[in-house]
Amino acid sequence: MASSTSMEAAGLTLPFLILTFLTIAAASSTNQIQILNAERRIDLSSHIVKVFLTLKVENVGTTPASEIVLAFPPAQADHLALVKAQAAIGKKKKKSYVHLDANPTELPDAPNGTKYFSISLLNPLSSGETATLEVLYILTHSLEPFPAEISQSESQLVYFRDSALILSPYHVKQQTTFLKTPSTKVESFTRVEPSKLAGRELKYGPYEDHPPYSFSPVIVHLENNSPFAVVEELLREVEISHWGNIQITEHYKLVHAGARHKGVFSRVEYQSRPSFSGTSSFKHLLASLPPRVHSVYYRDDIGNISSSHLRSDYRKSELEIEPRYPLFGGWKATFVIGYGLPLEDFLFESPDGKRYLNFSFGCPLAETVVDKLTIKVVLPEGSKDPSAVVPFPVEQRLETKYSYLDVVGRTVLVLENKNVVPEHITPFQVYYTFKPIFMLAEPLMLASVFFLFFMACLAYLHTDLSIRK
Repeated sequence: MASSTSMEAAGLTLPFLILTFLTIAAASSTNQIQILNAERRIDLSSHIVKVFLTLKVENVGTTPASEIVLAFPPAQADHLALVKAQAAIGKKKKKSYVHLDANPTELPDAPNGTKYFSISLLNPLSSGETATLEVLYILTHSLEPFPAEISQSESQLVYFRDSALILSPYHVKQQTTFLKTPSTKVESFTRVEPSKLAGRELKYGPYEDHPPYSFSPVIVHLENNSPFAVVEELLREVEISHWGNIQITEHYKLVHAGARHKGVFSRVEYQSRPSFSGTSSFKHLLASLPPRVHSVYYRDDIGNISSSHLRSDYRKSELEIEPRYPLFGGWKATFVIGYGLPLEDFLFESPDGKRYLNFSFGCPLAETVVDKLTIKVVLPEGSKDPSAVVPFPVEQRLETKYSYLDVVGRTVLVLENKNVVPEHITPFQVYYTFKPIFMLAEPLMLASVFFLFFMACLAYLHTDLSIRK
């Protein structure tokens, strides 16, 4: 009996010891780093909030440090779209930047709802050494319209909530925050001395010697009439044909996510006073398409929309589209953009014999947020072993699509991601194997049908169906 009791005690003690060890290790890793200087620049000129953070860190511990941890408050964690980091190497004119991996992580002693990202250093930071990091993180749906409804002639005002102090698991010796506003019209802002508003820049700090997880909430009420263009759902279908063409079809569900429009819309006032009426609305969007694009169309449920302009050269193509009506806050539009591309510009063969598609991820429309992006890569019939290489985490799955003259169907690789911003527009690759003999399947099928039809006609013509003897 005593033996079983001691075994149970040992079973309970082991997990406790492991948890205690992890907690002490995490605490020691955060205690051995301090931030000598932090400069944060928040760009509020668009509805996509971009934050540029420069950190000068020092290892004050006794063991080398291989990572730096970033902390985000719960209010920002749900709106975080992207985190990028790079290290500055050299000084002044010889300075260069090297990309660093930034991945989500967890700390055992974290405050509730705090989200962490771990930045892996190129080389471990020895005791007493310093390093400078450049971090870019992007927030979506972080500007709250207030008032929530405006008339056609009113400007759009928004709230932005953050902290005058940088949330960090490290001790911060000195820090400063700059906010860039779209205009000089700032209704109000929380004052945390020292703070200063000059023109289009609001400055908080410098603040000195703040312990870990210091937080000082601030609210800025400012004017922002930039188009709050949000694509609630975007489906991009990339269909590969080995006969020389790639067909792209994009289905958009677009909404103006700014302050909702109230009252009656007057088109006369909108056209006669464009600088005062509907300043937060938008009536055209710019889509960046690949070069050598052809067979471009733009339509909705009613039919073709002729209010579009295509500019193309050997470097890029730009499609300017206009919905059937200007979009005010809360208004929506649904449309389809389609175009063709030459196969040789995007399909290549790898050294191991596989074929791969090299295409761009993200949304072609400028300055838009995509709540849900789905990319379907339709491979030729007979393709096998598809795999995708994407520079950030996405959901993947396989489907089957049947088209004209298909027998077993075409393999479709589906990629899904949420909270997509323009910085997500990067190349991705889809690898697959394909035997050239499958290219003869459809021509042989057509030839067989015509041959059987011809033989049936001959048999009919040479058959005597009369009842006379």
